[in-house]
This record gives sequence, C-alpha cells and structure tokens, in this order.
Amino acid sequence: MMTQEFVQEKIVERFGPETILNAVDFRDQLTLTVPPEKIYEICAFLKESPELQFNLLSFVGGVDRLPLEPRFEIVYQLCSVRHNCRFRIKTQVAEPAEGLPVVDSVVSIWPTADWHERETAEMYGIIFGNHPDPRKLLLPEHWKVHPLRKDFPVEGSPEETPDLPA
Repeated sequence: MMTQEFVQEKIVERFGPETILNAVDFRDQLTLTVPPEKIYEICAFLKESPELQFNLLSFVGGVDRLPLEPRFEIVYQLCSVRHNCRFRIKTQVAEPAEGLPVVDSVVSIWPTADWHERETAEMYGIIFGNHPDPRKLLLPEHWKVHPLRKDFPVEGSPEETPDLPA
C-alpha cells in the first residue's frame, strides 16, 4: 500500500525540497503546504503520475486565517483509489492591497473541482484563475460580499447586501 510519506518523497524528487513549505501529520493524515504558484503543477503531477494516480478530488475549500498572513488557505483533499491512499495538500494566498486573491483552478485536472471552487470564490472571494464557469452558485450576482470571511458582519450589512431589511 502506498504511504503518504511516499507521496511527499515523490513531490520532493520532482519539484525540490523548497516546494514543501510545511508538512503536518495529524491523526494519520499528512498535509503538505506548497507555494500557490506551484499548486496547479503539483496537482497535475499527483493525478498523472503512474506511481501515484490521485484520480479523485473529493474536496476543495477555503479557510480565512485572519489575522494571520497569508490570510487565505485553499485545501485540496485527494484520493488514489488504486492505491487506497488519501492525501491533503494546501496552499496559502495573501489578500492583495487591491482586488481579490488569485490561485490557479484545478478544474482541468479534476472536473469535480468545478462547484467546490465556485463556492469558495463566492464565500471567501478567492478567485480561481482559468476557471471555465465562474458564476455564483448561491448568492445573487450583484452581491459583492463574501459571507464566510471573518471580517464579514455577522448581522449582515444592508449597505453591502441591499436585499436584507434595514
């Protein structure tokens, strides 16, 4: 059976040790943090490598780490059905001075990422570059707010969310 440590070794062999920014083993689940500019390339490798074959992406989600920097984290939960191995990889992006944070979409690698990325973009304001369908899933198109951010007012803001009663 393939181990998570084997997966880490293969990533280091292919991309170098500087690619692993952090490695945490918690409750038998290894989580690697990698640079945002490498996430697409590493994910493609994890799926396409004959030794690894992570053919199932079961989850993509965002985390708002406010007040920590970089503020946002994107978490990917993967599964290699052939090798019966689960693996978690994540990346972190800072909130830019203007605009929204951007990370590459992995929809072209795993189509199951589609709605996960759309929901994360909508709720956290993290843009997935090259996403084929960035429309909102839940909120009205005219809303420019991201309700799962830690700085979003709990009671809502009538100025920012005009459909809420004042």
